Amino acid sequence: MTKQSNFAVAFYVLLSLVIINLTSCKNQQPFLHNANNLTISEGFKNPIGFYNASPTFSWNLPVTSDVKEQSAYQIVVASNPDLLPNNADLWDSKKQVSEQSTFIAYAGKNLNSRQKVYWQVKYWNQDDVESNWSDVNHFELGLLKNSDWQAKWIGLDTKKEKVLGSQNNIIHRPQYLRKGFELSSEVALARLYITAKGVFDVAINGKDVSDDVMPPGYTPYKKRIETITYDVTNLIESGQNTIGIEIASGWHSGRLGWMKSFWSDTESPKILCQLELIMKDGSKNIIMSDESWKGTTNGPIRLSEIYDGETYDANIEMPNWTTNNFNDNNWIPVSAFDIDNSISLEPKRHNTVKTKIELPAKEIIKRDDAVIFDFQQNMVGVPLLKVPMKKGQTLKIRFAEKLSPDGSFYTDNYRSAQSTNYYTASKDGVIEWKPKFTFHGFQYVELCGFDSTKEPSKDWVTGLVQYSDFEENGTFTSSHEKLNQLQSNIVWGLRGNFFDIPTDCPQRDERMGWTGDAQVFGPTSMFNANVHNFWASWLQSVRESQYDNGGIPWVVPDVLYNNKVSAGWGDVCVIIPWKIYYRTGDKKILEENYETMKGWVAYHETSSKDLISSMDGFADWLQPLPANGDNKGDTSHSLIGTAFFAHSAKLTAKTAGVLGKIEEQKQYDALYKKIAEAFDKKFFDEQGKIKDVTETQTSYLLALAFGLLPDHKLEQAKTNLLAKIKEADNHLRTGFLGTPLLSEVLDAKGEIDLMYTLLFNETYPSWFYSINQGATTIWERWNSYSKEEGFNPMNMNSLNHYAYGAIGEWMYERIGGIAPLEAGYKKIRIAPQPRNPLKSADATYNTPYGKVSSSWKTENNQFNLDVVVPPNTTAKIIVPAAANSDLKLNGETFKDHENVKLIVKTENGFELLVQPGNYTFISKF
Repeated sequence: MTKQSNFAVAFYVLLSLVIINLTSCKNQQPFLHNANNLTISEGFKNPIGFYNASPTFSWNLPVTSDVKEQSAYQIVVASNPDLLPNNADLWDSKKQVSEQSTFIAYAGKNLNSRQKVYWQVKYWNQDDVESNWSDVNHFELGLLKNSDWQAKWIGLDTKKEKVLGSQNNIIHRPQYLRKGFELSSEVALARLYITAKGVFDVAINGKDVSDDVMPPGYTPYKKRIETITYDVTNLIESGQNTIGIEIASGWHSGRLGWMKSFWSDTESPKILCQLELIMKDGSKNIIMSDESWKGTTNGPIRLSEIYDGETYDANIEMPNWTTNNFNDNNWIPVSAFDIDNSISLEPKRHNTVKTKIELPAKEIIKRDDAVIFDFQQNMVGVPLLKVPMKKGQTLKIRFAEKLSPDGSFYTDNYRSAQSTNYYTASKDGVIEWKPKFTFHGFQYVELCGFDSTKEPSKDWVTGLVQYSDFEENGTFTSSHEKLNQLQSNIVWGLRGNFFDIPTDCPQRDERMGWTGDAQVFGPTSMFNANVHNFWASWLQSVRESQYDNGGIPWVVPDVLYNNKVSAGWGDVCVIIPWKIYYRTGDKKILEENYETMKGWVAYHETSSKDLISSMDGFADWLQPLPANGDNKGDTSHSLIGTAFFAHSAKLTAKTAGVLGKIEEQKQYDALYKKIAEAFDKKFFDEQGKIKDVTETQTSYLLALAFGLLPDHKLEQAKTNLLAKIKEADNHLRTGFLGTPLLSEVLDAKGEIDLMYTLLFNETYPSWFYSINQGATTIWERWNSYSKEEGFNPMNMNSLNHYAYGAIGEWMYERIGGIAPLEAGYKKIRIAPQPRNPLKSADATYNTPYGKVSSSWKTENNQFNLDVVVPPNTTAKIIVPAAANSDLKLNGETFKDHENVKLIVKTENGFELLVQPGNYTFISKF
C-alpha cells in the first residue's frame, strides 16, 4: 500500500470518528443544575444532635428556564461521604418516578445514636432530563434514649441555703461546677451531650461552647427533658483541660406565674453532661458528670430568676474558673444522682434561643437620680450595659414597656415580677455586663447608681433581642404606613413571645404557653417565620400534657395542673397540626398528633349533652365593650364549645382522610354533621338568627366559619352578621376566638370592602387604634393604653401579646394575595384584593418548593402584578380587571401558551393557570 493510500485510510477513519463523536454529543442531553436547599424533617440543615432516626428529606429545584417540574428523583444515603453517590451503604432509593420533593421518608438501614449520616439527591425534570447530584448534606444523631447516658445528674443542695424570693418562695443560688481532666493524645472528634434541670452555660478551657440563651429549654419536665449536642472538637487540647458549667433555676426550679416552684419543689437544679472523645490514635474517652466534680454557689451571679431578674457582684468574680489555671481547693464535692428512666431524655427538636438582633437606644430621658433609655421598640431580651461606675456602687436596672403620662415608669402590668437587675462594681471604670439567666419584656431601661460625674450617652445600653433561632419566612409591605406598622407589630410580637415556647406575654409573672393564644396566632406565625419545627416541638409537649380523660390544659407545659380546660384553647391540639400540615404538606405532624386529636374530640363529647357543649372556659376572651363587663365577653360558652366541638371533629375527619384511615374519616364526618345539626337547632331560628343566647358578632362568625348551618340559612346568617357589625358602627366586637374568623368569613362571603373598613379603622376598637397610641407590638387588649385616658386599669394588661396579630394571615393571603390551594403549596393561589386606601402591596413566602412572590400596584386605573411561581408547583392567578379590559403578559397582549393558560374571564378579572416562572400582568382596573 502506498503512502497516499495509508493517508487516505487514516483520513477517513479520523473523519468517521469525528462524525460519530459529533453525533454522540448532539444526542447527549446536558445535565441540569442540581437541587438546592436540602433539609431533613421540619426544615433542619446539617444538624448535629438530631432527634429523629427516621427523618424525611426535602429539597428545592433550581430556578431555571429548563426546570418546571420534577418527574423523578433519587436519594442516596451513606455512612461516609466517600461512598456517595455510587456506593451508598445505608439507602439508595433508586430512581423514583414522582413529583414529590418534600418530606420523603427515609427507608434505609436502622440508624443509631451518635451516627453521622450523609446524603445527596438528584432529580429528573419534566422532559426526563437528569440533574447533577446535589452537594452532600449530613446530619448527626444525638443520644436518642436514656440508656445512652452513663453520666449522673450532679449539683449542690441549694435548697438548704433557704434563700427566699419576692413571693416567699425558695430561690436557688446559681451554681458553678467544674472538672479538670487530662488527655494523653490529640483529639480527632469531641461531642458534648448536655442538659439541665434548670438552665445552663458551659465553657471549656475558658471558651464558651455556644451562644445559646438559657438552654436547654422548657418542656413538661416530669415527662421529658431536652438534651443538646455541641461539637467541641476545637476546644479540647492535648494534656490538661477544664470544663466549667453555670446552672440556674430557669423554668425548672424557679417560680412560675402565681405558683411557687412547680416542677422541682423537692430538688435543686442539676446538670447532666457527657463529653465523648475520639482520639487520633483511635481510642475513646468519656468525661461525664459524676461525684468527681466540684462546685460552689459563691460566684458573682448571686440570684437569678426569670421574673425577678439577676443580681451580680463583680467583687466575687472568679477569673479563669473554667480554665486549668484556677485553684478550686475551697470548692465542695457535688452530689450525684442516677437518671430517672420515667423521665425521657431526648434531643431538642427545635432551635435554641439566641441573641438575634442588637438595638441601639434611640433617646435618653434624664431624671434627678436616674436616666431612662428609650429603644422606641417593645422588645424581649436583656440589655448589654457599658456603664461608668465607681467601686462599691450598685447599679439598679429596671424595665418598662411604657412610661406613664407623668414620665414615670409604668410597671403595674408586670404585677409581681420584679424585673430588676443589680450590678455591684469591683473597681472604678466602665463595666460591661449583661444578664445571663433571665429575660425581660421592655421598651425602656432605667439606670441608677452609676458614676454621676459622667454624662450619660446612648451607647451605655444596647438592647439584645432574644428569641428562638428561626429565620424570616415571608415578607409583607404596602403603600400604607400604618399597615406596615401593623405588620411590624405582628413580627415583633412573634419575636417577643416565641422564647423557646409560644408564650402569652414576655414581661409579667406569667409567660406561659397559653393554648388559646397559640391556636389563633399559629397560622400567621408561619407566614412570618420558619417555625415548623418550633410548633412540632411544642405540640409534643401538648401531647405529653394531655390529661388521661383527653382534656388539654390551659397552658403547656402545664404548671397550673388544675385539670381545667377551655373550648378554643384545648382545640389547639387539632387546629395547629392541621394548619401546619396545610402550610407544609408534612403528614408527620398529623401522624404524631392524631391520637391526641381523637382524645380531645372524645373529651368534647363527654362534656356535652345531646352534642351541645357544657364546657366552661375563657369564651371570646377580652372581647371589647362587653355588655356584661366580663373579660370572657358576651358570646355563649355553650355555643362556643359546641362550635369548636364540631370544628375539631371535622378537622379530625380530614386528618383521618390524609392518613388513609377511611372508616375513621367517615365516623368523624358523621359526628361533625350531627353536631352541626344540633348546633343549628339549639342556637339558630329559621331566619338564620341567634336565639336563646346573646347575639354577637362572634356567634355568627363561628357558625359561618365552621360550616354549622344548612345552606338555606347561610345568606340570612350573613345578613345578621353584617347587621351586628353595622350596629357597632362598622367596628369589630370580637375577642381572641372571634377575631381570627372575622376576615376569613367576610372574605368568603364576598365582603372584602367591609373587611378593609374594619382593618383600616382608626378608632377603638381596631388594629390601628393601638398604633395611634404608639404601639410597636400587638397588645393584649384593644385598649391597653390611650393618650387621653392613660393605661387600662386592669393589671392584666400586656403590651406584647400576639393573639390579635392573627389578622396577619389575611394580610398575606388577600392583600398580598398568596395562599395554598393544596397542602404544602403544591398548588398556589395568587389573588390579591386591591382596595383603597392601598396603592400597592408586596408579599413573599418561602414555600416548601421555594419562594413565591406577589407584588402589585395601581396607578391611573391600571393594575400591575408581578409574580414568581417556584419550580415544581403551579399557580392559579386571578388578575382583577374591568369587564372590557385586555390583559398584558410580560408587555404583550395575552394569548394562551404553554406556561400561562386562561381558565375563565369574568366581569371582575382573569383566572389563569400558570407554570413556574416570573411574570408581569397588566390590566385596566
